[in-house]
Amino acid sequence: MVRPEVTVDQGTLRGSVGTDLRGDSFFKFQGIPYAKPPLGELRFKAPVAPDPWTGTLDATKEGEVCYHRDPFKPGGPSGSENCLFLNVYTKKLPGVGNHKPRPVLFWVHGGGFFFGSGNEDLYGPDFLITEDIVLVTFNYRLGILGFVNFEDPSLGIPGNAGFKDQVMALKWVQKNISKFGGDPHNVTIFGESAGGASTHLLVLSPMTKGLFHKAIAQSGCALNPWPRGTRGCKHLAPSMGLEGATEKTIYDTLMTKSVEEIFEIQHDLMKRSGPCEHRPLGYVIERSCPEAFIDDEPMKLISSGRFNQVPFMLGFTTAEGMLFDLFFKELGDIREIVPWSFGYEADAPETDLVAHRIQEFYFGDEEYSSKIVSKKYDMFSDCHFIYGICTTALAHASVSKTPTYLYRVSIETELNFLKKFLKIQVPGVSHLDDVGYLFKNITTPEIVPNSIEDTSVRRFVKLWTNFAKIGNPIPGQNDPLLPTVWKPVTNENLDFLDIGRDLVPRRNPYPDRMKFWKQLFAESPAGQGKPT
Repeated sequence: MVRPEVTVDQGTLRGSVGTDLRGDSFFKFQGIPYAKPPLGELRFKAPVAPDPWTGTLDATKEGEVCYHRDPFKPGGPSGSENCLFLNVYTKKLPGVGNHKPRPVLFWVHGGGFFFGSGNEDLYGPDFLITEDIVLVTFNYRLGILGFVNFEDPSLGIPGNAGFKDQVMALKWVQKNISKFGGDPHNVTIFGESAGGASTHLLVLSPMTKGLFHKAIAQSGCALNPWPRGTRGCKHLAPSMGLEGATEKTIYDTLMTKSVEEIFEIQHDLMKRSGPCEHRPLGYVIERSCPEAFIDDEPMKLISSGRFNQVPFMLGFTTAEGMLFDLFFKELGDIREIVPWSFGYEADAPETDLVAHRIQEFYFGDEEYSSKIVSKKYDMFSDCHFIYGICTTALAHASVSKTPTYLYRVSIETELNFLKKFLKIQVPGVSHLDDVGYLFKNITTPEIVPNSIEDTSVRRFVKLWTNFAKIGNPIPGQNDPLLPTVWKPVTNENLDFLDIGRDLVPRRNPYPDRMKFWKQLFAESPAGQGKPT
């Protein structure tokens, strides 16, 4: 087959041809620059629109990823600062037959804002592209490169550059996706983990109006405690040997560092973070900033209705907390489970009391041991993911004019990626396991037709692409893959769909556990309206 060519605003691209799960061909255009390289004076700054090129750009290979250490691969860190590239996958191009523009799925990768990319090692298009959609994946800046911020306005770095990269990629889609057969008026953003939190923040951002039309946040949202970053950069000083330095000095020093040296500073910074604190690097509120990515607290934006009111789907897996085995096996300081958003000081006696209540609720009088490891997973799941996701679903449903759908993933097969990688034996679906049903990855086994893996992939793909097409994941009961009804959340009922070997409508997930966290928050300084 002749290699496909497409002309976008910047110039002409030459792509390649792939084969999907069903054996059908599709077109691949990879390594497309969607912004200027963020180098030199553009380091840490908001992205700038890309320059045109002359001739034909080879779009048959993925672009460089942002410099990071990949926990799923051996070896040290790799990548580049020049990493703002995206990939487009499509079954048909305009002018080949009479085809209507197709819905666009825009994937935001996870990785805690510190690692990951949109590339095919984890996010191969082979499953989703079996449906009549156009898929976009991309990279954004990570760690200090994407999320450092300075309070000194003269430096022009208010923060959230990594999120502004995501906005720039969406703007590129609006300008160019029709050239690939995509519909710029029907774009669904979706992502998992940090990508799920990013998706929710894009919903809340004033910068994104009109750039997308539906959203799916998988295992992450803005109300989880971990996406929030620290305002200002003084916390960087100890990791740079610059205690007491001004922001200008810190900035000037960072600008002299290589990307490898910045990564080492970042590594030291992460080791210094403690309980009841924002993470060092994540989203920050940009108050009084004319080009703010997010300009107020997420819950205030939701409750006031000041967000992009689009059909919204979000959910979680049954054992999100298995994720933490990727980084540490032991429980550690129980105070670290007390969210900063509750408003406690790390060394306050109240913090110890709350930590003791959490430990008693999950473990009772038992000392923590491997025998009760599943309870550890429940605790991490609830604190870091499920409570915030359920709170988000109810909050959106109470004010939005568009539907909110909630799901729980309970399916366990050979496609559960992270649980298999970590060799975890206890029951439950880990964080990241759902991604293995939407994307082909480096561990995907051969999928036997009509196996549970095959059926589950087809079911996930159908749910997600139905939502992308019309904003309803199960529009009727005529599809044997989806033989049920999925009710949206209301401000009174937390209805959800359990996605297991069967699809089962349910209501109010883990009521006792959610009641416990709701009560903890209500009794906290933040829950009582005290400043935090």
